[in-house]
Formats: sequence, C-alpha cells, structure tokens
Amino acid sequence: MLKFRRITSMITTWSFVLLMLISACKDSASDNGPNIPQEEVNLSEQNLLRAMELADKAVSSHFTGDGMAMARYYNPFTEVRSEEKGSVWMYTSAIEAVNAILHALKVQKEQGDPALYNEHFNRYSELLHKLYDNADYYLGTFRLVSYTQTKEWSVYGVNRGGSKGSAKVEGIENVYDDQMWLIRELLESYKLTDNAEYLEKAEYLTAYVLDGWDCTRDGSGEERGGIPWGPGYVTKHACSNGPMVSPLVWLHELYKDKSDEVTYRYIDATDKQTRIATQVKKSDYYLDFARKIYAWQKSHLLRSDGVYDDMRGGCSPGSPELHTVDGTVYRKGTTCVDRVGPAITYNSGTMLSGGADLYRATQENTYLEDAKTLSDDSFQYFAKLGETKPGYYTYDISGFRNWFNGVLMRGYVDVYPAYEPAADYISSFQQNLDHGYDNFLYNGFLPTNLLVGWSRDNSNNRTEGMFSFAYAAQYAVLARYEMEKH
Repeated sequence: MLKFRRITSMITTWSFVLLMLISACKDSASDNGPNIPQEEVNLSEQNLLRAMELADKAVSSHFTGDGMAMARYYNPFTEVRSEEKGSVWMYTSAIEAVNAILHALKVQKEQGDPALYNEHFNRYSELLHKLYDNADYYLGTFRLVSYTQTKEWSVYGVNRGGSKGSAKVEGIENVYDDQMWLIRELLESYKLTDNAEYLEKAEYLTAYVLDGWDCTRDGSGEERGGIPWGPGYVTKHACSNGPMVSPLVWLHELYKDKSDEVTYRYIDATDKQTRIATQVKKSDYYLDFARKIYAWQKSHLLRSDGVYDDMRGGCSPGSPELHTVDGTVYRKGTTCVDRVGPAITYNSGTMLSGGADLYRATQENTYLEDAKTLSDDSFQYFAKLGETKPGYYTYDISGFRNWFNGVLMRGYVDVYPAYEPAADYISSFQQNLDHGYDNFLYNGFLPTNLLVGWSRDNSNNRTEGMFSFAYAAQYAVLARYEMEKH
C-alpha cells in the first residue's frame, strides 16, 4: 500500500512538473512566436501554402458573379458580404496577391521543387486573366488636355462602372497612382506568364502617367517636375510619383538590348513654351524618367528624420488651369511650396524598391546608399518594439495602413540582396504574420490587428478585402525571399 502511495505521489509530482513545462512553453510561444524549432519547418513552403490559403478564401468570399464584383468588406464570423464595392485600388490588391503567389511558385520550381508549381500555377494564371478581364468594369474613356498635348485616353476610374468600359474617369474620377499600381502588376504578370497583352497595357498606362509629369519650366528653365495625384488635382503626392520608379526600371531592363522607340514630349528649356516631340530609344526614355521621378521625390518630400512625407501642397494655381500657347491649349504648370505629412510606410517603401532597382540597373552607389539609409531610418521610425506585445514590432494599422505596410516590407525585400541588415526588418513582418496566423486564423481569415486578434463582438469583425490580399501577398513575398536568400 505504501509502495502504491509512493508511486502515485511520484506520478503526481512529475505530472505537475510536466504541466509547468507545457505552461512555460505556451508562455514562451505567446511572447516570442510559435515554439517550433526552425529546422523542423520549411519556412518558404509554409509561407507559400499560407499565402494560397488566404488568397483562395478571400477570392471566394469577396468576389461574386461572372463579372468578379468585389465586395469591399466581408465578415467571416457572420458571413456577411458588404454591398459597398471595392475601388480599383482595392481590386488590384487581389492581382498583387496572385502575382506574388505565381512568382513564389516559379522560384520554387526553378530551385528544383516543382510539385506546388505543377499543381497550382495554371489555376492562378487563369485567375489572373479573369481578374484583368473584369478589371475593365473600372475602365472608361475621356479627353485630357495635358502639359504637351490633348488626347483621348482609356484608363481606370476609382469606382466600378455598371458595364465594362463605362466607368467614370473624367477629372477627379481617376488618379495616377491607381494606374501605377496596375502598371506594376501588369509588368509582373508579363514577366511571369509571357502574355504580351500585359506588357502592351502596361506601356499604354505608362504613357498616360508620364503625360501627367509637370514638364513646364520655371524661371531658370528647369522642369517643375512631379506628377499630381490625378488630372483633376494640383497637389503632387509621394503616392503618385514613387510607385512609378520601379516599373520604369523594369521597362528599361526589358528594352535595354532592343532598338524600340517611343515619342518623348517636352517643353523647350530656352523659350519655356515650345512643345517638342521627338523619337527616343525606349530603354533610355524609361530609365531617364525613373531617375527624374526618383530625384523629384527625394528632393521635395524627404524629411530630416529620413522618411518621406505625403505630398507637396500650397500649390499655385490652386486648381487645374489651362492656357493658350501659339494657338493651342495646354495645362498650366503648378508650383507647390509646402511639404505636407504625415509620413506613411508605403511612401518610403516605394522609394526603397525604386532605389534598389535603380542601383541594380545603373550600379550607381548613390542609389545603394540611399536605400541603406532609408531602410534603417524607416524601420526606426515606423516599427515600435513592444508597443502592443512584448518581443514584437508594432506598425500603425489605422486607415489603409495594413496594405501600406506591405509595400514597406516589399521594399526591404528588394533592398536585401544589396543590404543584408534588412533581414532583421523583414523578420518583423514574418513574426507578426505568424502570430496572427497561429493564434487568430478564423475560417481562412486573419484579423486587422495581427497582434491583438478579433473583437468579442462578432458584428465588429468585418475585414477589408485588400487587407486579406495584402496578408496573402506578404506571405508569398516572404516565401520567395526565404528561397532566394539561401
């Protein structure tokens, strides 16, 4: 009997010790991420599988009908889809996620593991085509008087139209940055699929965006520079300039060994009035504009603390105005004297990617040094250690910042090959995503706040479609990063 009691006592004691160890492990996982030895996890594959899971669920929940109408919100707890439709920018976030997945699948195949590629590449390519086809619900046509010409353009409006090609695009109904995000994705899609239609559309929209460059001359004969937010605006924003740098570099690289030409329109620097049109090599044209836009944003929007402000305001004239030169009507140039905040992650992120791409294309050390400094300064400014949870970095997620933050992460990934310390900044995003996935994943969705989780009131748990696609894109980019860095 005594022996039995001793055995029982020993079992109880060891059970208590085991429970304490399990509890300690749980606490450790809660504070520092999942308690899984790194060598037991193929992180790149795990990231890619999670990206596909999140993207597939978001597509099935946010899109309806043959026309792929995108509900802006979806609540995974109540399964209610909003009547409000997503803007073209929100719609493009789905294309971004699909591209990121396709890119990761392609890299995985190139590195000798074709299983996931063989299983999924074609279906995501088909989804990509369907998304682009139905993006035409945002397409419309209007006539624009610009700084150098008057021309009819078919571009993407902010809001979805009732039928393909019927969207409102006049004036403030379209903005240049929406075209830029699409240009980026179209070029990425072209590189992944070799579909020439994507390249053709990307170059058409690029011509439209560069037509918005303020090429009017100031008193010293220099171009005023900068692209306003849209043809109906005068303020010149970081988001309507920075996102265009990388796509222009990619276009330069696509044409650098070719003799293809494009029409370059500008204003004579001597008389500051004569409009000139000349043929130049595409490769030179695209690279020159990448340099000009990068230089304008750095000169006009870089702050003393090393990150980028939001826009240039205090503009004269205060709204778009036209004037007549030699009997032809053109848009007047705009001078903006105020640098206006706040600093937002994506405005630094696009310049990180732009600087990294310009360095790769030109090997000019100035771009590399810019990227290194901006990497360090932006992480110091935007990432707050322990503000929400010990051991984790908090990024502001107010407004649309969950998507904005993904642009910053992508910037760090683009810089990493030339600046290895960026790995520490990238890991903060991996850690936050994994915490959200391991602790709060619900029916294929992650909460807006990855470190805090869902509201106790289920009716408050509707999610932005573009945030779900942003998480999927981040996971896919991280999958590719993990493959390529090794």
